Amino acid sequence: MDGHAEDRGRVYQASGDQHITEHHHHGDEPGGRRGPDSVRRPAVGRPPVVLRDRTEVLERLGTGMRTSRTGEVYVLHGMGGCGKTAVAYTLFQRATGEGGRVGLWVGAADRASLRAGMLAVAADRGADDAELLAARNGLRPAADLVWQYLDRSAEPWLLVLDNADQPEILRDGSWLRTSPGGTVVVTTRRSASHWWPGAELQHIGVLPRTDAARVLCDLAPHSGTPDQAAEIAERLGRLPLALTLAGGFLSQQVLDPWTMDTYGRHLDEGGRVELIDQGADALAERDPRRMVGLTWQLTLDAFEARGLSEATALLRLLSRFAPEPLPLSVLNRAEIDGVLPRARCEIALRALLDQSLTELVHIGVRCAQSHGVLLDSVAAATPADRRPVLDTTAVRLLDAAVPAVPDAGPHDPSLRMLVPHGLALLRHVQEPEPLATALTAVTRLSVALHRIGDYLSAWETARTAADLGERRLGAEHRLVLAARSRTGRALFRLGRYAEAEALLAPVRTTQERLFGPRDPDTLDSGFGLQLVLGNTGRREEAIALLRAVTAGRRETLGPAHPLTLRSRSGLLVLLSPADIVTEEGGALLSLPSQCVRLLGPDHTVTLGAHHNHAWALYQSGRCEAADQEVRLVVEAYRRRFGPDYPLVLSAQQLLSRIQVACGRLDAGIALMTDVVAGRERGLGPAHPFTVDSRRVLSDFESGNLRPPRV
Repeated sequence: MDGHAEDRGRVYQASGDQHITEHHHHGDEPGGRRGPDSVRRPAVGRPPVVLRDRTEVLERLGTGMRTSRTGEVYVLHGMGGCGKTAVAYTLFQRATGEGGRVGLWVGAADRASLRAGMLAVAADRGADDAELLAARNGLRPAADLVWQYLDRSAEPWLLVLDNADQPEILRDGSWLRTSPGGTVVVTTRRSASHWWPGAELQHIGVLPRTDAARVLCDLAPHSGTPDQAAEIAERLGRLPLALTLAGGFLSQQVLDPWTMDTYGRHLDEGGRVELIDQGADALAERDPRRMVGLTWQLTLDAFEARGLSEATALLRLLSRFAPEPLPLSVLNRAEIDGVLPRARCEIALRALLDQSLTELVHIGVRCAQSHGVLLDSVAAATPADRRPVLDTTAVRLLDAAVPAVPDAGPHDPSLRMLVPHGLALLRHVQEPEPLATALTAVTRLSVALHRIGDYLSAWETARTAADLGERRLGAEHRLVLAARSRTGRALFRLGRYAEAEALLAPVRTTQERLFGPRDPDTLDSGFGLQLVLGNTGRREEAIALLRAVTAGRRETLGPAHPLTLRSRSGLLVLLSPADIVTEEGGALLSLPSQCVRLLGPDHTVTLGAHHNHAWALYQSGRCEAADQEVRLVVEAYRRRFGPDYPLVLSAQQLLSRIQVACGRLDAGIALMTDVVAGRERGLGPAHPFTVDSRRVLSDFESGNLRPPRV
């Protein structure tokens, strides 16, 4: 038989039976591996000055401890830095104070700490040295020994297993059990219920605004007002760890103390994570769990160790987006292959959910959402050579999520959810190509919002996108001008005609100078501008501009293009009945049938052509023909868009006018009453469209009827 020993190991050879026990001690500690210095006091570093907004949780846990007969396990789960340990600490203090329980605190971050701490618990509850030595040497089951003494304890106890972020350690060693002798509280980032069978799970999240502000005021009472503290708290995402570090920073300064407003300005200057972590105690031992720049790196390291590099890649990808709900459909696309295989995205997302690095939110659309400070921390730690591919992939995912050709339709909540993510990409994408793609996608997103009738969101999106794009690309970049043009179009729909004209006119002039009068972008701005002119009483100017746009689109895009047909449709509204008959040699009156042939009967432009054709019939005094056509339009609009969509109300207003012109006054008043109510709900009482509808209704009710021009 051959024997081999390494380092200080020895090989023994014997001819008879021998039992040899040998202890090896390495390092500076002469007694071998030491257990914790105490299990009777929480190892929490900086305890909370006052625990804010956890009253309900503490009351529930306290009631459970007072009324439970069989012993319970409570699992406090949540993302790193949300204050799970602080809740456990406060519960521990109450239980050992007025509760009269023995408090036992064990760090469960790793296998060695858990084992040493639990054996120290056994010693505290009466295990003798021989039993402990046998357990340490593997001669008897260590977990059984601990729970034997916990079960036999003459005093009720509370056992806290802190930072149990590797629940497989608890499971594999059977360290987590229930006991009639006391209650167990676990703090962990792992939220999946399968890790905690039989336990009561309690999520610990960020603080409400008021309580988050109070945390800052508790720590730095002389640095600002509660309102200023509330603003800083929102900027920090109301995350307890970030609030504690910020308050600590403000309270520790000596030479040049900052106010909360000063702190807020420095947050805007970049390096937010580094600034927050300056609040850590410089004289204390560096603890990653107490620094926002490091606490989540523990989990990412664990992913790598477990072969889950895709989870790290997915979190880095999420850090390119905003800390707002992101529709899951954005991630479930082939474009994600640039960062991780699409087939592995499900596993990666489940890993992030399990570690409380993101959460699922249901707000009409299934979304994933991660905390802003977490995303900032991950983004700051992402290697520079990985950022371009992450940005490019994020932009491609956004671009694929936005409709390629936005069309009119009912409200779609997912569109508005994409806005903060698109703007976040515009803020930090560095490479010119993905930046241009991002600006194109966000501008198209504003068009999609416009087409579903969300004009305010469309305006805000286009305006912000143009501002962000201008900083990087310049004021006269084609994409920046296109975003400005969409801003003007949205302003028109919001009834802000003067602002719309003040924006669209110079944009069109610049586009004409740079790209020519027949350029599609120039023509788009011209189409938007003629809408403003036509609604502000400058009919002749609007007609001249719309004819120029129609001719330009016919030449550039072709006669069958939807935008060309839409421009021609607009002439049915602006021209007088006599001019319509002669326009295009009389072909304009057959536009609806042309649209049916070229685009199909249900196309938005086709329905718009029927709508405008009905208006032309009404203006020419052909009320019954107009009535028949517009009823079909109203029915189609309602079926497709719902009752309060702007196009529905516009067509219904025309139907109301036609009813009155046909002598059906009561029917006309009833229809117009619905239009006024719908426009007040959707556009507001002061919008020009609402004011016009109210005036028409007043005329109907007073008998001041205005016949259509013939």
